[in-house]
Amino acid sequence: MTFPGGRRALAIVVTLVILMTGGVTWALWPSGPVVKGHDLVIPVVDGPADDQHVDLDATFYPPASGGRAPAVLLAHGFGGSKESMREQAGRLAEQGYAVLTWSARGFGRSTGQIALNSPDYEVKDVRGLIDWLAERPEVRLDAPGDPRVGIAGGSYGGAIALMAAAYDSRVDAIVPQITWYDLADALFPDASGKGPLNGVFKKMWAGIFFSAAADRLAPDGGLGAGGLAGLTGAAAGSGGNASGGRETGQGRGQGSGGQSGRTPGSEQVQCGRFLPQICDMYQKVAETGRATAEAVDLLRRSSPISVPGRIKVPTLLVQGQRDSLFPLSHADANARAIAATGAPVEVVWFNGGHDGGDGEADWLSDRTTGWFDRYLKGTASSGVDDSAAFTVTRDGGRDPGTRRPVLLHATAGRYPGLPGVRRTTVALRGSQQPVANPAGGSPSSISAVPGLGGLLGGNGGGASLALDMPGQAAAFESAPLSAPAQVTGSPTVTIRVYGTGEATLFAKLYDVSGGSPPVLPSSLVSPLRVTASEAGTPVTVTLPAIDRRFDAGHRMRVVVSTTDLGYATPAAPAVYRIALDSPTLELPGDAALRTPATGPAWWTWAMPLAAIVVATALLLIGRARRGTEGGDGAAVDAESAEVPLVISGLGKRYRNGEKAVDGLSFRVEKGQVLGLLGPNGAGKTTTMRMLMGLIHPDEGEIRIFGTRVRPGAPVLSRLGSFVEGPGFLPHLSGRANLELYWQATGRPPQDAHMEEALEIAGLGAALERAVRTYSQGMRQRLAIAQAMLGLPDLLVLDEPTNGLDPPQIAEMRRVLKAYAERGRTVIVSSHLLAEVEQTCTHVVVMHRGRLVSAGPVGDLLGTAPAANGAGPRLEDVFLDLIGERR
Repeated sequence: MTFPGGRRALAIVVTLVILMTGGVTWALWPSGPVVKGHDLVIPVVDGPADDQHVDLDATFYPPASGGRAPAVLLAHGFGGSKESMREQAGRLAEQGYAVLTWSARGFGRSTGQIALNSPDYEVKDVRGLIDWLAERPEVRLDAPGDPRVGIAGGSYGGAIALMAAAYDSRVDAIVPQITWYDLADALFPDASGKGPLNGVFKKMWAGIFFSAAADRLAPDGGLGAGGLAGLTGAAAGSGGNASGGRETGQGRGQGSGGQSGRTPGSEQVQCGRFLPQICDMYQKVAETGRATAEAVDLLRRSSPISVPGRIKVPTLLVQGQRDSLFPLSHADANARAIAATGAPVEVVWFNGGHDGGDGEADWLSDRTTGWFDRYLKGTASSGVDDSAAFTVTRDGGRDPGTRRPVLLHATAGRYPGLPGVRRTTVALRGSQQPVANPAGGSPSSISAVPGLGGLLGGNGGGASLALDMPGQAAAFESAPLSAPAQVTGSPTVTIRVYGTGEATLFAKLYDVSGGSPPVLPSSLVSPLRVTASEAGTPVTVTLPAIDRRFDAGHRMRVVVSTTDLGYATPAAPAVYRIALDSPTLELPGDAALRTPATGPAWWTWAMPLAAIVVATALLLIGRARRGTEGGDGAAVDAESAEVPLVISGLGKRYRNGEKAVDGLSFRVEKGQVLGLLGPNGAGKTTTMRMLMGLIHPDEGEIRIFGTRVRPGAPVLSRLGSFVEGPGFLPHLSGRANLELYWQATGRPPQDAHMEEALEIAGLGAALERAVRTYSQGMRQRLAIAQAMLGLPDLLVLDEPTNGLDPPQIAEMRRVLKAYAERGRTVIVSSHLLAEVEQTCTHVVVMHRGRLVSAGPVGDLLGTAPAANGAGPRLEDVFLDLIGERR
């Protein structure tokens, strides 16, 4: 039987049948049940005397599995509402949990005022929510009135999980994320260990905190996800129909945001929906920049530090490595306090936090579900390592295919704490140095910019750039490291402060490499206050907790500055002197942390097998086609066998039918440097991509040394190219990238002419550095050297001088001319017409996909009249040819 249309038509029909079958199967395959939330208003009673009535706006998600199931309370972050937790609630409900989300008092449509997770207010509200769950037929009970329940939440929501577990024994497991241990220490940190009363006021974060509460005055919560809520994942949406309680909006009291569209008064503008005593506290400390005993007591009543020994439930502590609000030290303190009770504790440092980062939302969602599966359901969760007590997210470079960051998870069987399992020392050098506190505290140095994570250095990798103002900082530096150093925990350094009066200082640890700006890991600093003396006051400074690998050859730099944008500093001018009291920097580490050897994803072995099958099919089809064509496709045209390039009637259409290249024909001879010119959209890049066999022409043909260009044609080995920007593996050196590229060609190493290419690159010692440290110009030169490997007979370069400075452009001009003088051919596409005029012997001008002119540069200039007594310029001729001359 012969199939009409031949083998190709048969193959197309079979493919379509397979795709249609797969599509129908996917469409008809039964999916999991869709979980719908039910909006509720749950009345609770709180207050010191249990006499205050509050309506909490809530949404209940019954378990998709049906029947009775463990319950999970999901608490939102500061500035958010129940809507912030919608997606996570749906996921947990689909996993078989009864989930309740709510807007805390003072947020969203709940009534009441913000009390910062006080035991008298928010903690009692959670007790009321647990009472409500105990009455639900969907919730599993451990005893009458005692539901099986866990609590999870981030930031403000993480703190209520900890505080509720301390005050309500019915809570069975918690997953607090990016939250605090001591709110007083978070807002008034002191790296010398003297506590919040000696701490430095974190004015920017505190301002965001309190302005977010004022924003709640606006209808529907003001800025919502665009304000501070955005830092904790606030989202929009609705939860469905009400059941099991009053419908949303029918509660008594304040209604939507407590304002009902009324214009707020002056006190409300200042304090938002905070309790008056909290507002008064903030006004005082914001004005003076110093903590008071009353402020510390108030903040600590809402903190786990106030309930030692009372949190006794399994706890998964998740803290962000990019977090200047609640740094890793807070998770460390919570972990030590809970572990002391004998309760199971696991600590996770992830790539995220209040200052940005990846966030790892899916991974953290899986870890949260796994924790609740283990301690609420009593089952193991696939893909979760139950033996790990400590997990750290680390930078795994970039995926070579997608160019996206790769995150790896190192684990250990025990949590080492911030001091680490072992400590090593690095010697520091530096003399005594004067530092000035500027009048008014301005201008100030910059580390993190609260709420604007990634502004100074991107959102990945746990590193950012920082700025230290001249004259305000003392620096002490190590020699280049002889071996890599992995720091996990809080380094310490002892300094001496000379002068008189109280000095406010900020200590930080930089990673310094040659040729790149110093990197401040996670943009973190350690503030401290110290009373200076003429004899020098010694102080041991605990630097920020980090997890970072300092590569061999890098240096560690400790900087002590007098200002930081995020903190309150003295307005009076002063000068101090900073010196090292001990010449060593102590570094914590944990050799037990190991990144598991992960096997390749399924597609890394499945795709090659599929590629083999496809390649075999294409080979068979190709042989059949060549048999019917009589071998013309592979034949060498004798007339053009010595001509580097002949393009005949070339055409290429976009998907919409518009022609990108239309009937293009020209030829390039040996020894020529040809400039391919045209405005944007002229079809130059499309032509070059067809020249390299990357895309197929719709019409015409391209022949290189007489052989028609096809994907994989052997003649392409005689072509070297650089089109549409350089692409290198960033973690490898420049030399290693070139060597790897040549190995991939499968040609002998001696044919690479590597040293000649490296001489062309002119990168010197930078060839041994990682490419990620290169400037744009350095990458450009390396890419041109890569194109010249093997000294190809035909060299095609797209904008080769992009990113080069004038001396480098002049050198590139000399290199290209010399390359062509040896009997080879160079094609250059560039917008720098003056440079083309000096470099090229011939030009081809394209406009709207068509050939406008071709020939020697001299002939082209000879057709143009002189202007203003000077000779014609290529730019003038070019503009005339494309009809753009003014």
